[in-house]
Amino acid sequence: MSERFFAPCPRGLEPPLAAELARLHASDIAPAEGGVAFAGALDLAYRANLESRIASRILWRVGSAAYRDERDLYALVHAIEWTRHFTAERTLRVDVTATRSPLTSLEFATLRVKDAVCDRFREDRGARPSVDKRAPDVRVHVHLTEREAGIYLDTSGEPLFKRGYRRDADEAPLRENLAAGLLALGQWTPERTLLDPMCGGGTVVTEAAMIAADRAPGLSRTFGFQKLAWYDGPTWQRIRQAARDRVRSAPGIVSIFASDIAGAAVGRTSSTLRTAQVDAFVRVEEADVLTRAAPASAGLLLANPPYGVRLADARELEAFYPQLGDALKRRFSGWTAGLFTGDLRLAKLIGLKPDRRIPLWNGAIECRLFMFRLVEGPMRK
Repeated sequence: MSERFFAPCPRGLEPPLAAELARLHASDIAPAEGGVAFAGALDLAYRANLESRIASRILWRVGSAAYRDERDLYALVHAIEWTRHFTAERTLRVDVTATRSPLTSLEFATLRVKDAVCDRFREDRGARPSVDKRAPDVRVHVHLTEREAGIYLDTSGEPLFKRGYRRDADEAPLRENLAAGLLALGQWTPERTLLDPMCGGGTVVTEAAMIAADRAPGLSRTFGFQKLAWYDGPTWQRIRQAARDRVRSAPGIVSIFASDIAGAAVGRTSSTLRTAQVDAFVRVEEADVLTRAAPASAGLLLANPPYGVRLADARELEAFYPQLGDALKRRFSGWTAGLFTGDLRLAKLIGLKPDRRIPLWNGAIECRLFMFRLVEGPMRK
C-alpha cells in the first residue's frame, strides 16, 4: 500500500533531494519550496531516514483536507484515529507551520491541534498523552496553506542532520545535510579529488568521507518511527544490518583533503572524522589557503569562506576575497571551485567569473554557491 511522505530540506536543495529519493525507489516525487513530496510503502520511511543525506526530516502524512478556521482544523485532527499510530503513554509535541494561511494565530492553531489529538485519545482510551516540547516521543506536524491542512507524523525524531558524529558544543556554521547538498550540487563523486582548504569543523569532508565509505548517515542514531505503533523491529534490523554490511574500508590512496590556517580547526576536523569512523578517508593538515598547493592536477575545491557581520570583518573580507581569487587562479588551474557564502559581495570582489550562482539558504541566511572553472591567465568570457 502506497503512503504519502514529505521530506523538508534546506531551501535550494530540492533538486538533489528529489534525485536522492529516486535512488531510494520513491514514487510520485514532487519537489516543492523547502522540500520534496513522495510516495512509497511504509518501510520506505525506514530507508529514507537511514539513507537520506539531504532531507531534514521524513514526515508521514496521516490526513489532509480543506479548512477555513480553527474549528475545521480541530475537526480534521480529531477525526484521525490516533490510537492506531501511537499509545497514550508516549509524550507528544505539536508543531504548526503555515504558508498564506487565513488563521491569525499559529499558537492558537497549535493549541487546537494538541487538544484534538488529546481529546480523541481520551474518548477512545480514557487516557491522553502528555506534552513534552523538549524531547517528545512523537511529533505531530501540521502545515497550513491558504485552503488545505496537511497532518503529518514525524518519523525522524531528532532532525536528520544530527548524524551523531558531532561532539563540539557549539552550533556548526554548516549543517551536515547542507554540506551533503553542496557536494551534490558540485557533482562530486568519490572518484574525484576533493579539497576543503578552509575546513573549520570539517563538516564538508566528513560528509564526503561518509559517501566514499558508503556509510549511511543514520547508521549511528535512533529515529522517531521506533516509537510508532507500526514499527517492525526485525524489518528495521535487517535494513540497518544491510547498510552496515556494505560499508567500505579505507582506500589505499586518499582523494579527500582538508586544511585550515587555524590549528584548532584542524584538530576539530580530525576529531569529527574519528567520531564518524571515516578518518582514514581524509588527509588533514594545517595550511593557509592563500599559499597551499593543489593536492592533484584536477578536482573539486569546495569551501565555506568566512563571512562577517561586524564592519571590521567586512573590511577584512574586502581585502581577503581578491587574494583568494588570485590564489585559486594561480594554484588550482584545471580545478572547479565551489564557494558557499552568505556574503553576496564575494562574486564581485574575488576577481573570478562564476559559471553558476546557486541560491541557497543556511537557516535564515540567504546564501549563494558560486561555481568557478579555474583556468590559467585572466578570467575572460
